[in-house]
Amino acid sequence: MMDEILRIAEYCEKELALNGAKLPDEYYYTSVPHCVIDSVFSIGVRYESVKNTVMKFSDYFNLKKLRSGAEFPSMTDQLSVDRFLSSFEELGIDHYIHYVFKNKQRTSPKNGILKGKAVYRFCKVLQKYEVNFLQDVKNLYGNAEFEKEIKAIPGQKSGISLVYFYMLAGDDKRVKPDRMIVRFLEKVLQRKVKLDEAQNLLEISAKSLKSKYPNMNPRLLDYQIWNYARNKDAFK
Repeated sequence: MMDEILRIAEYCEKELALNGAKLPDEYYYTSVPHCVIDSVFSIGVRYESVKNTVMKFSDYFNLKKLRSGAEFPSMTDQLSVDRFLSSFEELGIDHYIHYVFKNKQRTSPKNGILKGKAVYRFCKVLQKYEVNFLQDVKNLYGNAEFEKEIKAIPGQKSGISLVYFYMLAGDDKRVKPDRMIVRFLEKVLQRKVKLDEAQNLLEISAKSLKSKYPNMNPRLLDYQIWNYARNKDAFK
């Protein structure tokens, strides 16, 4: 195991820009609904389309999309889950799809639902568990019943959107085990890597890199790998 961690860490130092590494804008959203929209719409598409959807939502309601740093905005400066759901229910799903998100993508080609509807259902579960603001999300960590309900939403069974939601909402100990992360690890280790291995491998690798790169954590390492892999033909 430690031999593999050493190989991952060495490869990361060689190939990734770890000095001064930082997270992109989407890790600094101003509200929980922004995080849900990004995490649900990001599955199976190019990220530019996700950014466009989040921007259209923000522009439609004249919302500030990003905060200035890692610290969460005060609750009075955030769009609450309750307010988001109220607007969704008042305007209706068709209006949201055609005029707010302007995005008709589905969670999967077969038996999938509109991603906009999945966002609504995701937020309804958050509301059930009394999550309104970014400060509330940490109360969900380790809640198996919450995660079970999210994974029951069509297109959410893998849990990838859920993990990404946690990351966007401030959890720096998780990694998003998508295909590019797995392919990167397989290239380094020269073996098949299971989705559920990625978290442990990158968590320990990030810890091994932290002495040299003090800001390093699993979430930041995940992003650096993802950004590197999406620009390499070998990982597409």
